[in-house]
Amino acid sequence: MGTRRTDLHPDVEEMLARLDEGFPTVSQMTGAEARAAIEARRGPRVTEPDLASLTDLSIDGPGGPLALRVYVPHRQERTGALPVIVFAHGGGFVFCNLDTHDEFCRAMAHNTETIVVSVDYRLAPENPAPAAMEDMYAAVEWAAASIGEFGGDPTCIAVAGDSAGGNLSATVSIAARDRGGPRIAGQVLIYPVLGEGSGTASYTEYAKGYYNDVASLEWYWNNYAPTGRDSALVDPTRASSHEGLPPAVIAPAELDALCDSAEVYADTLRAAGVPVTFHRFDGLFHGVLTFAQFSLTPAARAQMWALVRGLPGFA
Repeated sequence: MGTRRTDLHPDVEEMLARLDEGFPTVSQMTGAEARAAIEARRGPRVTEPDLASLTDLSIDGPGGPLALRVYVPHRQERTGALPVIVFAHGGGFVFCNLDTHDEFCRAMAHNTETIVVSVDYRLAPENPAPAAMEDMYAAVEWAAASIGEFGGDPTCIAVAGDSAGGNLSATVSIAARDRGGPRIAGQVLIYPVLGEGSGTASYTEYAKGYYNDVASLEWYWNNYAPTGRDSALVDPTRASSHEGLPPAVIAPAELDALCDSAEVYADTLRAAGVPVTFHRFDGLFHGVLTFAQFSLTPAARAQMWALVRGLPGFA
């Protein structure tokens, strides 16, 4: 491992040490091997918080059947049609699925009182970029056409994702604008993969020893986009213009090689006239929001839910 800062919260230091010892070295694996290793680590699926309904369904995707999971919360304060979040899971574009992020999507639906549509997009390297983005786009189109059947508001659809899913949320926002597709009410980018990241201070400072190491980041990119990285549908920083994109919530983790690139993208969007809410999870590491049992996660999630509720139409 790298030499970590000495001022970390004790629970953060303990967790990072455990991850150093136990998380698979995916950069030395094939995509299939990485998926198997991640699956072997996954605990039993939880059923909390309770929901009004959970529906697994399949739609026609650009590469064949595309699985979606629709989370409908119990109503607490809202009346009328509910806001909608189309969600893309993280996993470096290579691993994770609907089940790995099931608890997080349940919590998001319950705590923001929104309908969450989780997307089981095609994974790399078998399906290189922009296959995952195209699946995300198909899910947004489906939500705009069909979410009313679940009590959702087709005029109030945001996209969200963590890590690689943050990239897909940013790129699908660009695709929807450029294609004249469904109007997206907001983009929620949680410690997102934006560009290749090298050259920033955080990419150097947190290159190793903080869970999301640079060797893995480069492996993810090489699997997802061995070519074509100059396309805005693969790397949202490459768009010729960022004007007219949806309001953004950008929330990186401080102890993450990707932190500074998220702040740069926030500045890019602001310069293009896009409303941006930027929140850095100080003292926390990449992926923390999906560690439900970690001591500092509940407070971080409370901040995340408040950020989502700050989007237009989501209050």
